[in-house]
Amino acid sequence: MDKTKVPVELTDKLQKVVRDIRSLADSVEAIYTVLTDSLPNEAKETPKLPVKEQLAISLEQVRGVLADKSRNGHTADVRAIIQKYGVDRLSDIDPKDYAAVLKEAEVL
Repeated sequence: MDKTKVPVELTDKLQKVVRDIRSLADSVEAIYTVLTDSLPNEAKETPKLPVKEQLAISLEQVRGVLADKSRNGHTADVRAIIQKYGVDRLSDIDPKDYAAVLKEAEVL
């Protein structure tokens, strides 16, 4: 097996894991919303975490989402998102913009 190529079966399984994790996160957020709806407004405020404590989005996560969108027929849209950030390659996008890129890709 060529070490530079990932088998399609492994890629498919990894994409399923990513989708499952996203689904779990959505479920946890829905539970949080239900539980906090009955709290007074003061208790609903989320404390601001220092940037270092926030969960970081990796290039690999962004690449996986955009690759999935591209395989589903949105190659031109993916390219437009990347170019919107003034670059031609995903790896050249500033990591601080990864969350925004993912948000834009969600609607594809």
